[in-house]
Amino acid sequence: MSGFTWHGGRLAEARAVYGGADWIDLSTGISPMSWPGRDRIAVDWRCLPDPQELAALEAAAAAHFGVDPGHLCTVPGSEAGLRLVGRMLDMPGRWLVPSYRTHGEIFACGRAMAAGEAAPREAVALLLANPNNPDGRVLPPARLLQWLDGLERAGGWLIVDEAYADAMPSCSLAGEVGDGRRLILLRSFGKFFGLAGVRLGFLIGPREIVAQARRMLGEWPVSAAAIAFGRAAYEDRAWIEETVGALAERAAQLDAVLARHGLAARGECPLFRLIEVEDGAALFDRLARRAILTRPFEGEQRWLRLGLPGDAAALARLDRALADG
Repeated sequence: MSGFTWHGGRLAEARAVYGGADWIDLSTGISPMSWPGRDRIAVDWRCLPDPQELAALEAAAAAHFGVDPGHLCTVPGSEAGLRLVGRMLDMPGRWLVPSYRTHGEIFACGRAMAAGEAAPREAVALLLANPNNPDGRVLPPARLLQWLDGLERAGGWLIVDEAYADAMPSCSLAGEVGDGRRLILLRSFGKFFGLAGVRLGFLIGPREIVAQARRMLGEWPVSAAAIAFGRAAYEDRAWIEETVGALAERAAQLDAVLARHGLAARGECPLFRLIEVEDGAALFDRLARRAILTRPFEGEQRWLRLGLPGDAAALARLDRALADG
């Protein structure tokens, strides 16, 4: 089980252990509704990434997030951006748990903090995900701004991993970013657009932080392909708006299937659901033997996270597998 609890998407390992070919991968929080324009993108692999094209990508992404392009820096995935932030701030960290396993690796020193604890009012960098993973918890922006005010008075920073915020735009703090605020956000392209292999993300923060990140990353932070895919996708406003609504509908359908089998779904993020059962490893194994890959957790034996099925047929297969106890 150790490999499957490390992160999702380990289909090759699942096939080696359980056999089978026609797998349904529900082990990640990546949207099954991939941006359809991907098949129309042509990339000239002979050329280095063009600085003007990178600027156009950042303008499109900034318009999507609702920030000035000067407050945004392209990074090769949001996790890479977080690791840059940890180095740039160089101060003790606090990170809310449960959350991403890698959040505790961002800082040279610090400690985990339960969500119920009072927000720190000291010179530390507080890191949290909103929406959160794996439980889908969403903290109201008003509460986060209260935490930010306290941290700023003490000389600290608030860092929010908004990797899933495209699916829930109302929870984002992008409109609060500015040169006078000690607030840094990380955004992910691949999760909402269903193109995780592109490895594209963004750091949003004060211009001084953005400039420092640019210097650390150099002139070519991402590939020409990432630039082309990202710019075109962020400019596809009609698809984005339609997909936000469609993901919410699909999440409600998944909730209904889980409820039919006595499983209460936790979380507000529409891209995945967390369930709590008597033996999460046993349910993982039962589903895997029916070629359905989910995400178990080593430290929480009762938890199992399920991503959204890709279509009605996949949802029906999950329904049958849950019924076949």
